[in-house]
Amino acid sequence: MRRRDVIALIGAMVAATPGAGLAQDRTKVARVGYLGPAPAENFARRVEALRAGLRDLGHVEGTNLSFEFRWANAPDELPDLAAELIRARVDVIVVPSSTETAAVLKTTNSVPVVFTAHADPIGVGHIHSLARPGANATGMSMFFTEVVAKELEALKEALPNARRFGVVFVPTVPSHPLALEAAQRTARTLGVELQTVPVRADEDFPGAFSTLTQGGVDGLLVLLTPFTISRRELLAHLAIEHGLPTVFGSKDNVHAGGLLSYAPDTGDMSRQAARYVHRILQGEKPADLPVEQASRFELTINLKTAKSLGLKIPPTLLARADEVIE
Repeated sequence: MRRRDVIALIGAMVAATPGAGLAQDRTKVARVGYLGPAPAENFARRVEALRAGLRDLGHVEGTNLSFEFRWANAPDELPDLAAELIRARVDVIVVPSSTETAAVLKTTNSVPVVFTAHADPIGVGHIHSLARPGANATGMSMFFTEVVAKELEALKEALPNARRFGVVFVPTVPSHPLALEAAQRTARTLGVELQTVPVRADEDFPGAFSTLTQGGVDGLLVLLTPFTISRRELLAHLAIEHGLPTVFGSKDNVHAGGLLSYAPDTGDMSRQAARYVHRILQGEKPADLPVEQASRFELTINLKTAKSLGLKIPPTLLARADEVIE
C-alpha cells in the first residue's frame, strides 16, 4: 500500500474511534442564551439549578460554556431580546415559560429552544406531540390545567364556605386561555362562581384587587406566569391589604407572603432541562427530543399570612402540605 494511502487509512480510523474528536470539542465554548422576565434575581434559583445540571454533564462556565442573559421588563420587549440572542450566535436559547417560548419561536425556526417549565406546549401549538416535538423547541412541561384545578381545590378546602373566587390572568400569556377554561370547569364542580380580571402591567394590579374586592370574592387565584412570580411582593401586599386569601402557582409567591401554592418544583425542572441543552450541544435536534412532564409537585402554606387574614387552615390541608411557613 502506498504511503499516502496508509496515512489516509490511519486518519479515517482515528476519526471513527469513539472520543477521537473529544479534545477538539473541549476547546469549543458553547454559548447558551437565557431569556426571562426581569428582575433577574427572582429567577436565581432556577438559573442556578440549570447551571448545576450542566456542570454535572461536563459543561463548566469559563471553560467550555458561557451564558448570554437577557431580561425583559415587559412582555413586548421579548421579541427584540430574542433577536439579540440570535445575533449573538448562541447555540441554544433557554426560556422559563410559554410566554418566552412564543417570543423566540416567532423570531426563529432554526435556533434550538429549551423551555424549563412550559404550561402546555401542545395546547398552545408550540410542538406537535410530546413524543416528537417536530419543531425547534423542546424541554420540560407541566400539567397546567390539572395544576389550576388543584389550586382551586386547595383554596376551596381552605375556605369551605366560599361561594365566589376571583382569577387574575395575563392576556398575553399563551396558556392562560386554556387555564381559564380549566378553572371554569373546576369551579362548577366545586360549586363556586368565578370573576376573572386581566392584568398587563404592574399598574393594573391595584385596580384588579379593588375590582375583585368590590365584586365580593371570597378568595383569589393568580394564574402562574413568570410575570406574577417576579411581582410576588406586590401581590402578597395587595392580597393582605384587601383581605383576600390567595393561591398561587409558585411557592416563591408564598415565601413572599402569599397564602397557598400548589406548584411543580421549577428548580428540579430547570435542572432536568440541562439534559436537553447537553444533548442539543452534542448535535441532537430538539424536534427529536421528547418533552417530559414535571414529576414533583409541592403544596406550600404560609401560616403567618393565614393568621394575618384571620384564617384557620383545616388540619387535613395542613397534613398534606410539603412546606409550612410559620
